[in-house]
Amino acid sequence: MSAYHPLTSEEAITLAQRLPGVFSENAVLNCREIGDGNLNLVFHVTTENSAESIIIKQAVPYAKVVGESWPLSLERARIERQSLEIQHRLCPDFVPKVFAYSDELAYTIMEDLSQYTIMRKGLIDGITYPRFAEHIGQFLARTLFYTSDLGMNQQEKKELAGRFVNPDLCKITEDLIFEDPYRTSANNSYSDSIEDEAEALRNDIPLHFEVALLREKFLTHSQALLHGDLHTGSIFVTPESTKVIDPEFAYFGPMGFDIGAVIGNLLLNYASQPGRNPSGEDLTLREERLLEMVKDVWNHFESSFRSLWNKDLVDEMSRTPGYQEHYLTEVLRDATGFAGCKMIRRIVGLSHVADIDGIENDMARETAQRKALAVGKNLVRHHRNVGTVDDLLKLVHLATTEIGVSI
Repeated sequence: MSAYHPLTSEEAITLAQRLPGVFSENAVLNCREIGDGNLNLVFHVTTENSAESIIIKQAVPYAKVVGESWPLSLERARIERQSLEIQHRLCPDFVPKVFAYSDELAYTIMEDLSQYTIMRKGLIDGITYPRFAEHIGQFLARTLFYTSDLGMNQQEKKELAGRFVNPDLCKITEDLIFEDPYRTSANNSYSDSIEDEAEALRNDIPLHFEVALLREKFLTHSQALLHGDLHTGSIFVTPESTKVIDPEFAYFGPMGFDIGAVIGNLLLNYASQPGRNPSGEDLTLREERLLEMVKDVWNHFESSFRSLWNKDLVDEMSRTPGYQEHYLTEVLRDATGFAGCKMIRRIVGLSHVADIDGIENDMARETAQRKALAVGKNLVRHHRNVGTVDDLLKLVHLATTEIGVSI
C-alpha cells in the first residue's frame, strides 16, 4: 500500500495479519468499520474463535460531519499517534497501546477496548464509576505536569511543542467553542424553542468579554501537551478501569482546558438528569453523585499534581513559596471557565451531546438545555473569582436555583 487512500476492510485485515505477536498463527480475521465520529474511519478487526482483536483508526482528509467542503490535514493522525505514545508512556494504565502506524496512510493500529463502555453512554444509563475521578485525576496530573515547564527541560519542551502544532483542529475548537455560539453562524444548531437563549448569547457583551479572555488563553498559553478534546465520548470505562482515547486535537495549551472539558461534560450529564429521572430519590442520588464526581476529579488532580511538583519539579524558580498555590488556583479558574464554554457550545453549537439530545420529552429536553446554558454561563461569567472547587460547585447550584425559579 502506498499513496494515501481510505482503507478497505480487506486492507485492514491485511495490515492486522502483518502485526507481530498480536494474532495467533493461522487466525481467521474479520473486520467491520465502526466509526461514528466526525473525522475518521475506525476498523474493528477480530478473530473467529478467540478474543484477539485490534482497532485501526484512519484519518480522512475532511470533516465527516460536514463533508469534503471542510478539508482537514492528515497530519492530525501523526499528532494523535505521538500523543497516544507519550500519554501511554506517562500513564500506561489509562491509555491504549499503539501497535503500529503509517504517517503516509494516516492510520494507527492500537489496543481494542471493546470490553469497555463509552463513558457518555454509561452515565446516560446511570452506571456508577467509583474509580473514575481518581483515574482521570492521575491521568491529567501526569500528562500535564510532565509535558510542562515544571516537569521537563524548558528547551526540550519547546522542541516537543513544535511537533504538536495542530492548526486545523485548533481552528475547529476556536470557532466552535469560542466564537460561533456568540454570533450568527451556519455552524450553530439548536431548536426554535431556545431561540431566545441563542439571541441572549449573541447580545451578552459582558459574557463575550469573559469568553475572549478564555479564548486568548487557548490561543497563547502553551502550558502543557493537551488531549484537546477530553469529553466523555473520548473516555472508555469499566467500574474498575479507565482508558483515554482520541487525542487528535492534541496541542500545547492551557492545562485548564482538558480539566474543564471533563468537568463540563459531567455537568452536561447533571443537567440532563431530571429529563431522564423525573422524580424521586434516584434523581437526587444521581445529581449528588455527579457533583461529587466533579469535586473529586479536581481534588484527585490537585493532589497528584502537587505530589509530582514536590517530587519532580525541574524549574528552580517555581520553588518560590506561594507559587504552587497561585499556579493551581489559576488552573482551577481556567478549568471553570473552559467547562462553561464547553457546555454552552454543546447546546447551541455544532455537535451536541446524547445526554441532553436523547431526552425524548420535548419540554424536559428544553428544560435540560436551559439548565445547561445557565450553568455554563455562570461558570464563564465568574470563573476569575473561583478560589476552590467548592466555589465552582456554588456557581452550579446558584445557576440551577435561578433557572428553577424562572422556568
